[in-house]
Amino acid sequence: MSRLKEAYKNEIVDGMTKKFGYKNIMEVPKLDKIVVNMGVGEAKDNAKVLESAMSDLETITGQKGVLTKAKKSIANFKLREGMNIGCKVTLRGEKMYDFLDRLINLALPRVRDFRGVNPNAFDGRGNYALGIKEQLIFPEIEYDKIDKVRGMDVIIVTTAKTDEEARELLTLFNMPFAK
Repeated sequence: MSRLKEAYKNEIVDGMTKKFGYKNIMEVPKLDKIVVNMGVGEAKDNAKVLESAMSDLETITGQKGVLTKAKKSIANFKLREGMNIGCKVTLRGEKMYDFLDRLINLALPRVRDFRGVNPNAFDGRGNYALGIKEQLIFPEIEYDKIDKVRGMDVIIVTTAKTDEEARELLTLFNMPFAK
């Protein structure tokens, strides 16, 4: 069992119950899933680019990715409905906790001029979105093997009802919010 899951079962449930006064242990918010999404705009011209993005994503998350397709045709972008334009991975269970642990303790501290993540990037329903500018911050990616620096979106979905509860949950997971 991962370190974060142990911490959740022990300290986080107690801390959240004290702060928000939950009557039942099942009321305490928890992580539901983490979705890692990589949009690859140049994939419409070159299919190889999407393959390398997919392999990077699989290396980072340890799970096979899914291709995402365009929902609408946009003439200005030379984009047709149904074209492959990105990839995503949905992490749950043990892999989700392992990924969050690596993100918080290994990857984010490697970001240049890092002052913390945006504390206001919650969506109003207790979910947190985080943009990463380059995949190189993850130790699994070798600098010499990549063809292009790509960014990705990490969405942390929780069972919290409000942003305040979700912020407290992520703070207890040691998420480095900017002051």
